[in-house]
Amino acid sequence: MKSVDISGKPVQRRVAIAAGHIRLRPETLKRIAEGNVEKGDPLKVAELSAIQAVKRTPEAITFCHQILIENTLAEASIDETGVKVTVEVKATAKTGVEMEALYGVSVALLNIWDMVKKYEKDETGQYPETKIDYIRVIMKEKGSASNN
Repeated sequence: MKSVDISGKPVQRRVAIAAGHIRLRPETLKRIAEGNVEKGDPLKVAELSAIQAVKRTPEAITFCHQILIENTLAEASIDETGVKVTVEVKATAKTGVEMEALYGVSVALLNIWDMVKKYEKDETGQYPETKIDYIRVIMKEKGSASNN
């Protein structure tokens, strides 16, 4: 078994944006908006955990090359049915950064779930309404290294 050989690829500017969503109960969204979540602010924790995850992607994604991340922007916001997370990653490298962006979104959404699970459980301890969905790459681009 071997990884993909990128040694012959040119170094280029790479950008990827990924997004995802976690569906939550209206009562949970109200708690988040009012700052009444016992563990703290799920939106800020999601943003910080996304940035940390982006940097550690090769540790979790087996064939992901380790590259120098130049910038990460993570945003978590409440919408009508839950929380949307968007992560943008930039690097100048031989390979793209879409896995880093996807991993950042995934970890952010899992952190939100962890922080609000107490409010999402039903009387049997299940999560009938909580759902992570729509994780996807919404944009990726590459260009010459001089386009920074």
